[in-house]
Amino acid sequence: MTDNPAQSQTDVWSEWLLRRRHGEDPIFADTVRADVARYADRVLDEARLLPGMTLADIGTGDGLIAFRAIDRVGPSLQVILTDISGALLEHAEKLAIERHVQAQCRFVHGTAERLDAISDACVDVVTTRAVLAYVADKLAALREFHRILRPGGLISIAEPILQDDAFMATALRVSLEARDTPVQDRFLPLLHRWKAAQYPDTHAKIAESPICNYSERSLFELVRRAGFADTHLELHIDMLPAIITTWEVFLDSSPHPWAPPLSVILKEQFAPEERQFFEQIMRPMVESRQAVSISRIVYLHARKP
Repeated sequence: MTDNPAQSQTDVWSEWLLRRRHGEDPIFADTVRADVARYADRVLDEARLLPGMTLADIGTGDGLIAFRAIDRVGPSLQVILTDISGALLEHAEKLAIERHVQAQCRFVHGTAERLDAISDACVDVVTTRAVLAYVADKLAALREFHRILRPGGLISIAEPILQDDAFMATALRVSLEARDTPVQDRFLPLLHRWKAAQYPDTHAKIAESPICNYSERSLFELVRRAGFADTHLELHIDMLPAIITTWEVFLDSSPHPWAPPLSVILKEQFAPEERQFFEQIMRPMVESRQAVSISRIVYLHARKP
């Protein structure tokens, strides 16, 4: 059942999740799905779902958490799937039909800050995965989560912490402004140009950016202010071999919905000789499979008193 169905159309959210996240490479798409499934499973581990409960999966995207929850609990679980993207809701509804679980699902179009279509105290668990990161008013969203939960209900969330990426872009800018870049360091301005196209690179821009203006500590404080209790937060920082191992995927994928892919950045902001030099440096690193990536993920669960 769908509340306020939107017309089928692409948007920044569906375009990224269904295409740009994996660079439209079907093999890499499988790798990404396996990778994000680990985060979803940890969220569900802390959700403590039981038969007969109702789950609200906010910012459901392609329904990853919702459908894995149904697989875990079975046909008695009711799930409300919400998303700001009408196109993604339609995609998730099609998947529910394919899985023969549409009778357990209700699809709600709207933002995390305004869950007006969901009644007070009607759900047992609220989940998110990489949703609050894109919400400008995180406290309003958390208060909505609190409102729709029954007393004793739980939130279980996983959110990326992207401040360090912005701090890196800012540090590159500061370094470039502090001195003339010698010839042997001519890669540094190109590195900054790339990073600054995907993350804010000044403290003022960071303060205005929903994805970068919060830390694990500020998120913990927002959860407290929203009225939750028994809050537990874990920050996981992992340095692992990069999962992108082909130059084509490296060019055509992007790290978050608001970031243009590198191919667009190179085309729009680099001269031909700069593109050639950038590729000479970066391509061997990508294709050698010796590159690493660092992820910073917050897992948090809390209870409504």
